Amino acid sequence: MSSYQTHHREKIAVLFFLLCLCMVGLMGRLVFLMLYRSEHYSQMAEELHERERSIKAARGNIVDATGTVIATNRTVCTISVIYNQVKDREQVIEVLCRELGLSEETVRKKVEKRSSREIIRTNVDKETGDKIRNIHLEGVKVDEDYKRYYPYDTLASKVLGFTGGDNQGIIGLEVAYESYLKGINGTILTMTDAAGVEIENAFEDRIEPISGNDLHISLDVNIQQYVEQAAYETMEKKGAKRVSIIVMNPQNGEIMAMANVPEFNLNDPFTLNIEEPAGITSKEHQELLNQMWRNPAINDTYEPGSTFKIITAAAGLEAGAVKLEDQFSCPGFRIVEDRKIRCHKVGGHGGENFLQGVMNSCNPVFIDVGQRLGVDNYYHYFEQFGLKQKTGIDLPGEAGTIMHKKENMGLVELATVSFGQSFQITPIQLITTAASIVNGGNRVTPHFGVKVVNSEQTTIHRFSYPVKEQIVSPQTSETMRYVLEQVVADGSGKRAYLPGYRIGGKTATSEKLPRSLKKYISSFIGFAPADNPQVIALITIDEPQGIYYGGTIAAPVIADIFNNILPYLGIEENKEGTS
Repeated sequence: MSSYQTHHREKIAVLFFLLCLCMVGLMGRLVFLMLYRSEHYSQMAEELHERERSIKAARGNIVDATGTVIATNRTVCTISVIYNQVKDREQVIEVLCRELGLSEETVRKKVEKRSSREIIRTNVDKETGDKIRNIHLEGVKVDEDYKRYYPYDTLASKVLGFTGGDNQGIIGLEVAYESYLKGINGTILTMTDAAGVEIENAFEDRIEPISGNDLHISLDVNIQQYVEQAAYETMEKKGAKRVSIIVMNPQNGEIMAMANVPEFNLNDPFTLNIEEPAGITSKEHQELLNQMWRNPAINDTYEPGSTFKIITAAAGLEAGAVKLEDQFSCPGFRIVEDRKIRCHKVGGHGGENFLQGVMNSCNPVFIDVGQRLGVDNYYHYFEQFGLKQKTGIDLPGEAGTIMHKKENMGLVELATVSFGQSFQITPIQLITTAASIVNGGNRVTPHFGVKVVNSEQTTIHRFSYPVKEQIVSPQTSETMRYVLEQVVADGSGKRAYLPGYRIGGKTATSEKLPRSLKKYISSFIGFAPADNPQVIALITIDEPQGIYYGGTIAAPVIADIFNNILPYLGIEENKEGTS
């Protein structure tokens, strides 16, 4: 045998061996797939003939301090069409146009679209959905769904927030507590034939949805309603641009009410609460919606004016830079470097001690206290009181304090800051800091969230919030309560006086920027009882017309609110009156 033939046979033998090896491998793979992977591929084949539809989970309720549900759900329907199952397209188009109030063009485009499932409309009221279901149109599916519903329409709209078409929170508490409120969606699995048509009497698999948890909050619907009423009356009476009122427990930071009028309808959040200007673009319309949804109590900053004198007084007393009996002289102005800074009383207050200076809201007295403290010391207390950090309130979009950098803070800046000008803070920052000064000296965290409760009414989470102890001493806190009570008893805040109750507080009238416009924000912060504060409230009136002094127009509103809510809160009258 020639070497060529021998080599040829060897090649054939190798090829035969490799072919046998491949055959063994393929047989082994086939056995493996049949014995160990059959279930997997059977599942894949089955899935080719399954159609999945989502079942939305019910979102958790939001419940107020009295147990009243202020955000819940309504059953609505999602109407969809499955192309391969529709027998009479013209009838389907005619019925859906009639019952859903849609144009023929819109419905026809969706009904004639070759897709596994085409949604015609969501958030259809249940009555209409049931009517369509009872017509038994082949290829038309009516699935029950949930839509967020707010029983009080506009109540606390900028606090509660609302949800979008997918039932997810967009603003307010709805988005802040999304992870607790949202549930887990379920699914419906139906079998179809190769053409995508559902097999009649085939097994339908359902994975039931899991409802979201309920959020219990500190807001009290009764207090909120009264506060909103007071805010609307004030806005209308004074022709103001807007009015914000916050009512809080100064001992623990729980917010009982937060009104920002004008509010908007939570059940119709994409309709403006003002007359829409003619000819505006979609971008301009969206910007107006963004402004409508904005919560000025936490999202906007402003120059606080004289209410900030609470902070300067507390810092001065805590540092030992001033005592109540210290004497001052007010000629109606102070010269600081090259600046002449005026008092609100043009002729001046003359000789007065520090207590009288606070009662009179005298700018020169506070300028002097600021100068005694100095930039470094004042900045130290500004930070110690928590004014450089956000409050940590459980609402999205909180704005931070806008303050001079310490290295850029000269004597003029120190002078203006000492009586509440040339920097900006939020209303929630101001009331939180004031509450912390008068509650014994503990910096609280303002909040709404109290606890989370599941569908079995079992508390699964109780919220706790940071407290920074002793931002001022108990002695300074006690002195400040006394001083601010005198402001209401016989000082600039006397229009907040309420017979039978001990009220403390401070007025403010701050000029908006640019000052050439001569527009103002009038405000008052008050607390009661003055010796053991259980409630503190702040009102800001933006651009009031006519008389704009905080002591004249803002203080009486807080007095009226206290007159109604103090008995409601079980705070008894002091028969001896103020002391």
